Formats: sequence, structure tokens, C-alpha cells
Amino acid sequence: MAKKYFGTDGIRGAVNSKNINGDMFFKFGLASGTHFKTQKKKKQIAIIAKDTRLSGYTLEPALVSGLTSAGMHVYTLGPLPTNGLAMLTKAMKANMGIMITASHNPYYDNGLKLFGPDGLKLSDKIEKKIESLIDKKIANNLSKPKKLGRVKRLESANQDYINILKKNFSKKFNLKGLRIVIDCANGAGYKAGPELLKSLGAKVIAIGIKPNGLNINKNCGSTFPNKIKFAVRKNKAHIGISLDGDADRIIMCDEKGGIIDGDQIIAALALRWKSKKMLRGGVIGTLMSNYGLEKFFKSEKINFIRANVGDRYVKEKMQKNNFNLGGEQSGHIILGKFATTGDGLLVALEVLFSLRKGKKASDFFNCFKKTPQILESIEVKDKRIINDLGVKKNIKNAEKIIRGHGRILVRKSGTESKIRVMGESENKKLLQQCLNIIIRKIK
Repeated sequence: MAKKYFGTDGIRGAVNSKNINGDMFFKFGLASGTHFKTQKKKKQIAIIAKDTRLSGYTLEPALVSGLTSAGMHVYTLGPLPTNGLAMLTKAMKANMGIMITASHNPYYDNGLKLFGPDGLKLSDKIEKKIESLIDKKIANNLSKPKKLGRVKRLESANQDYINILKKNFSKKFNLKGLRIVIDCANGAGYKAGPELLKSLGAKVIAIGIKPNGLNINKNCGSTFPNKIKFAVRKNKAHIGISLDGDADRIIMCDEKGGIIDGDQIIAALALRWKSKKMLRGGVIGTLMSNYGLEKFFKSEKINFIRANVGDRYVKEKMQKNNFNLGGEQSGHIILGKFATTGDGLLVALEVLFSLRKGKKASDFFNCFKKTPQILESIEVKDKRIINDLGVKKNIKNAEKIIRGHGRILVRKSGTESKIRVMGESENKKLLQQCLNIIIRKIK
């Protein structure tokens, strides 16, 4: 049975739409709080963080109201990277954590990412249980007046998160002598990102650190890498770091201005971890991972398995196969040795640690040649158009034409009202022709 509210990565949509409004956020809080209550604990705790969207001021109080009505004591953390929330959920021994964010989406969207007491994103099974509670009568889940929760603001969250990150590395590790550009996308990492790098001694050129509630991800961050490219060149920086709105994605830039996507970062880290005997099992990618990455891992005798798109599906496959590295081309990268979900700043630290002996970023990332890829995102009114017989027929025809020369993948976006049409082939002309066969039918 399909889920009603949850998508690929939590709940997401336009603010003041059907699901993203104060009324629904109260219900989400009440339902998730009810589910995660446990009688084994004297104090039921939920923690909430958010990105910098203006709508956070509207939605957070509604969520808090729902959680406290369920009997949860709530700590609000303010703007904080998503993995910061995941780490603190576990460190504070909370019942649950909720991140209010729409990740890389524009400011007019918002949503929720939910984490269990282990700091892991929820399974489909748990999401469905929470959905069933959302649709029940509110009165069934309300706590008695004496059992209502309290609310407290935790001001130290960003520093607590930075301290946890740094504990994963040697005390001697520092970034002295490095010029680093970081683009925080005017999002959740605008405080923690620059502070972390400065605390390690780097000369930091920070951009995307002036959120106004409306400029998150706007012409900046991981979805707009040209910004970091120009800034690295202008400042003659050694490396560039570009985050998305909730800082769980990272795109990087080498000292020459070359953009480094998630696949290239994963390849470089996998090769290093293998040489240091740190790589366990192999690497989990997704259906969107570049074919060149797959060929590279095969040549290096590194096991490679594809998961469905979405970092929680990557994490599930990592757990199932006992792998400790996985991620997506988009920059969601999970370092299983250190974290339960994607973390742009943690990945940045691991890369910088790898470069600490003076190796250039352009040399470190030069691992494999990408197979040319074309990705089209088509806005649609109803994503179920992917099941249309005419669309299916055209997909089959396109796949038949490209067979032996490349691959095609058509899927529904889990976070937006879009159909993703992706293809890979050394023959770009043929590939575009095949994609056009599909695209014109969807449009």
C-alpha cells in the first residue's frame, strides 16, 4: 500500500498547501509523539531543528503543540544541519528528532524529516504506522493535562554538533594554511559550517551565510555550483565546499574550479578507505549513480550495489550488506563509520583530512571518467503520468534504441511534482534523441 504523506525523504510540499500547514503539523507532531512514546522512560523527549525558511516560524509552533499534546517534552534547537539533529537525537537519548526542512527545494516549500532514537531515518513500516495515527481522531492521542510536555530552547546545539564532528578526527588535525570557500546556501549550515572550519585554523571565505527566510538555495548552494566555482577562482582557494539548505548534501570544487559531484567524492573516499583498509564490504550507490563510477569500482575490485534514490534507502542497503560507505550523485553521502545519514560538513572534513599532507584536490578527485549523462526534470500536475500506457510504450522504444550504447532511467521525484528522465551514453546525440522520445510524451 502506497504511503499517504511520506515521500522519498520525509514529508515535503508547498507551504500552506494540503499537507504543509499549521493544522497538519500539529497532527504530525501529535501522531509521531504518540508513536515514539515509551513507558520505559520517565521523561519523553523530542528535539526539533530547522533550516532558515520563513515558514519555519509558522510551522514549528504547530509541531511543538502537537508533540507536547502527546506528552513529549520538547527541546527546540533552531537552525542546525540535518545530521546535527540526528547526532544530537542519539547523544541526548531523545525518543525522536524532527528536522523542519525542504532540503534543496526553494523557500516556498517546507517539510519534515523524522529520526528515531538511534538517529536513523524512519523505515517505510514506521512511517505507515505514523500515517495511520495522523488520520485517527485527535482526541484519541491527546494526553491528560498533568501529562502534557514542556518546551525548552537549547542554545548550544550548533557548538555541540561541531564538537561531535571534531571528535571523529585526531586532536592534531588542523587546516592551517588552507584557504577554503564554503557556500552555506543561506540555510541550516550558515553558522556551523564557517565556525567548524575556522576552529580548525582555516582561512574561510564564507558565502550564503545571510539568510532572510526567502533566499535559501536561491542561486547558491549545492544546486547552483557555479557560485562556488567563481568564488574559488576569485579567492585562489585550495578547495570549495557547497552545501544545500539543510546541509546534508555536499558538492565540492577543486583548486582549478572543477566541480566535484557526489559520485566523484564517493570514488575518491572509497579508494582511500580501501588503501587504508577502512572500507568495509563495498559501496552503495543509487539508480542515478553514474555508469562510469560502476565501471571504476569494477576495475578496482570494489563491490558496488545500487539502491533506490534517497539516502535512507542507501542507508538501509548499507546496513543490510554491512557496508560503511554509500551515497548519491546529488551529494548525499553517508560515512557509516561516523554517521547515520548524509552530512555535508562531515564529508568535507573527511576529504580535508585526506588532503592534510598537501595533496591537491584536483589530484585527489581524479579517479574515473564519467559517462556523459543527461538529466531532465519535467514538472507535471500528476506524477502518475509515468504509468500512462503511451509513456510506457515510448520508454520501451527509447530503451530499445539505446540498448548496447547506454542506459535510460525514468522515475517519479520523491520530493517534487516532477518526473526525472535520465540517460547515460558516450553517444550524446543518440542519447538526446532517445530522451526526447520520452519527454515529449510526458509533456
